[in-house]
Amino acid sequence: MANAPELNPAQRTLLGPGPSNIHPRVMRAMIAPVVGHLDPDFAAVMEEVKQLLRALFQTANDLTFPVSGTGSAGMEAAIANLIEEGDEAVIGVNGVFGGRAADCAERMGARVHRVESPWGRIIEPADIATALKKTKRPKMVLIVHAETSTGIWQPVEEISRLAHEHGAMLVLDTVTSLGCIPVEIDKWRVDVAYSCTQKGISAPPGLAPITFSQAARDAIRARKQKCHSWYFDISMIEQYWGRERVYHHTAPITMTYALYEGLRLVLEEGLPARFERHRLNGAAISAGLAALGLEPVAQEGHRLPQLAVVKTPAGIDEAAVRRELLLKYNLEIAGGLGPFRGQVWRIGTLGESSRRQHVAALLGALESIIASMGVEVRRGAALAAADKVYA
Repeated sequence: MANAPELNPAQRTLLGPGPSNIHPRVMRAMIAPVVGHLDPDFAAVMEEVKQLLRALFQTANDLTFPVSGTGSAGMEAAIANLIEEGDEAVIGVNGVFGGRAADCAERMGARVHRVESPWGRIIEPADIATALKKTKRPKMVLIVHAETSTGIWQPVEEISRLAHEHGAMLVLDTVTSLGCIPVEIDKWRVDVAYSCTQKGISAPPGLAPITFSQAARDAIRARKQKCHSWYFDISMIEQYWGRERVYHHTAPITMTYALYEGLRLVLEEGLPARFERHRLNGAAISAGLAALGLEPVAQEGHRLPQLAVVKTPAGIDEAAVRRELLLKYNLEIAGGLGPFRGQVWRIGTLGESSRRQHVAALLGALESIIASMGVEVRRGAALAAADKVYA
């Protein structure tokens, strides 16, 4: 169509569970010249990205790189490469994304033992232990570190110990945790972890950082069957991301530039400072939401600082509130998924979106909107509660 309108999306402050706002340096990186996917200049960027990802994942794993695709591609790559027909897998399901992983593993031919917890509760290690005792030769235990549908922060180390005691590999979904809270792959003995670019790293969506331990690589090489996915077959992709540079697919050049610059920003800030920034802004927004009478759904003591999931007030059209935030204030938050649909708001302060001015803007706007809809609130209480955290 010759008369297609010019691209002109609105400038939003993104305060949902992802994507997050993008730093101007990342945007500038995306206008760097596009070269070929086998060009030596791009190969140099690939090597830098691998090193930066190792630092962020806190691992020495050689096979650490970005899968071409979103976080869900990382999930599928992890599962497709470990699972063969008939393998047993224990998967924690306490929200949408544990459920997706279980579905994916079943599609790959696994016999899945689902360890279920109510939405908003952690997966208890004792329940993982019970499930493992019911298996003969478990290949994989998979848990979600930060459950995006509920705001749960899942403890990892005890489940890792149980998995390895039973001869299983531990797979960790770090899609909503990487770059916001500590992810310590080597310390926790995680065999495979995958993430995304558009949340804690604050690059556009389109790549899925992933890391494989040596044990995971050995298991992939020992497969009796071919990987069920051609595109995500690590035995081929590692030849492209390794020193051989054997062509497998055309990597997204511009997205890799964006990831490179996003990772540079993360590590320039420093991981301790970055985690503290997320903790502080998360505590402030949680205090403000509590002052508005909004109750968190996640289990106390296991709530993500970067993602608050709160119940909407009785009698309020939660979608109408989100719509007004978006159209009147240019602020985006998200509604609930699955059984939480229409019942919760998911409010994220991830990566570049985790800023004090965004916390203040959201709390002020939310207070004004819900008060106008007949909910009794004490004006100024939300901002005062947040300011007290900062003080």
